[in-house]
Amino acid sequence: MNHYAFLSLHNQEQVAIVTLRRGITNAVHQEMISELSNVFHHIKEDVNTHALVLTSANEKFFSIGFDVPTLYEISKEDFSTYYKSFNQLWLDLFTIPKPTFASITGHATGAGCIFTLCCDYRIIAEGRKLMSLPEINLGVPVPHIADCILRELVGIRYSREIMDTGALYNPQQLLSMGMVDEIVPAAKILPHCTEKAIFMSNQPELAFQMIKKNRTELLESQIRKHRVKKEQYFIECWHSETARLLLKKAIAKF
Repeated sequence: MNHYAFLSLHNQEQVAIVTLRRGITNAVHQEMISELSNVFHHIKEDVNTHALVLTSANEKFFSIGFDVPTLYEISKEDFSTYYKSFNQLWLDLFTIPKPTFASITGHATGAGCIFTLCCDYRIIAEGRKLMSLPEINLGVPVPHIADCILRELVGIRYSREIMDTGALYNPQQLLSMGMVDEIVPAAKILPHCTEKAIFMSNQPELAFQMIKKNRTELLESQIRKHRVKKEQYFIECWHSETARLLLKKAIAKF
């Protein structure tokens, strides 16, 4: 097993299991983005790794998303660097030419939810495990990459509701909408995901790569085409008067 400051990586057969390990919430800061970026690049290039499972070290949170209290205090320039690097990380995950699985052990909100959307398969633990894209409640839009993937995944009606309300959804609701693929007992979720990943890792590699490319390339093209202006709009919203007030209220509950 390879240990980093905020995650770990180990292989089971031909599957890379990446485990988020930043406290209970797995709030994502710049150092965590850098570690994940390096690990995703390694998985993409490693000929001995044929699939990826992304999970959490605890059952309370998969990831809460942005480290809002820290990000609230940094300069606009530093936040711009953070947000652009996060967008690149999501795109890297979305386009890894290998099967990817999100083993959703706990709550996945905001950027944590976006991690799951960028995986090919999403499997959630049963019980009170909630997912949401609450950005509107913070005065910012849902990041463009998540907007594009979600609309493709669950359709206009559900994606409109999810993004316009910022509501929290339980596993049964998520399964009904098509936002997750399966609900599994918490104690069995990682073994179950790993077993499915092992099965997929044994599928003909070149055939899978083309199937995935056919599924993702139009979205990838759309995301890249509008990336600069969408990123800039999000950054401006983050620093708007409305967002600053809402973010400050959110920090009090963080």
